[in-house]
Amino acid sequence: MSGLRVVPGRRGGRDRLYVCRPDGSRIAWYDRAAGRVDLLAEDERDRVLDVLKPFLTGPVAVGPPPVPTAAELTRLALHPDDDLAPNRPGEALLIALDRDPGTGHRLRPDPRRRALLAEQTVGDVLDGLEGAGWLALHSLPLPGGDRVHHLLIGPGGLFAVHALYARRARVRVADPMVAVGRRAAEPLLRRLRAQTDRAAYALTAEVRPVLALTDPSGVTLTAAPRGIRVLSTGDLPGLARLGGVLKPADVAALHAVARDRRTWEKV
Repeated sequence: MSGLRVVPGRRGGRDRLYVCRPDGSRIAWYDRAAGRVDLLAEDERDRVLDVLKPFLTGPVAVGPPPVPTAAELTRLALHPDDDLAPNRPGEALLIALDRDPGTGHRLRPDPRRRALLAEQTVGDVLDGLEGAGWLALHSLPLPGGDRVHHLLIGPGGLFAVHALYARRARVRVADPMVAVGRRAAEPLLRRLRAQTDRAAYALTAEVRPVLALTDPSGVTLTAAPRGIRVLSTGDLPGLARLGGVLKPADVAALHAVARDRRTWEKV
């Protein structure tokens, strides 16, 4: 027996299998999506590959972790309190519900829980685009208590994505008003444009707004909303087909800026 253990984990939106010594220290990890085993201890190569053998699929590159880029070094220099990358989808709502769970009344469900489900659903879809060169950040705080639900950065540019719970409901959009089911219409598109403008100011880059609807029964548009994409969660992966705007180095650099809490403090 090698004494090594394989422990599943997740980093940067990707699933990993970590290889650990009996004391818990990591000596390697396998990223299936990248087809790579990163070794921290070259002399453990044979034992690492032996313990990972049942999990390896297809051709796999093996070697030391890549040298960090300038953007990665900037990220590593962030104080943990200023780093927004670990934020989970719906992070602000998770914290609010933890502090005040509410009554949980069956006939009057807490609207925060539906909003949380929407952000989690949309966030999972956006995180799944990482293999296509896209990076997502979640629950970015803006001064005044507002938030950018999700910021998606990739070859096709930057998108501020607002998640809206619409399960089995018909959505009616009459710019700037949005109505879900029998609920009263709200000027949601005006709010989304304002959030997007603040994000563009903070990042000094063009940011485009997206309204993401979670599983609506149907969508009625009186006219195409000015400059806003209205997509269901099933349509969101189509954003990954966009390109020609940012190079990989630009994506990494903008991600490094956007994950810094201080970027958003004066917008």
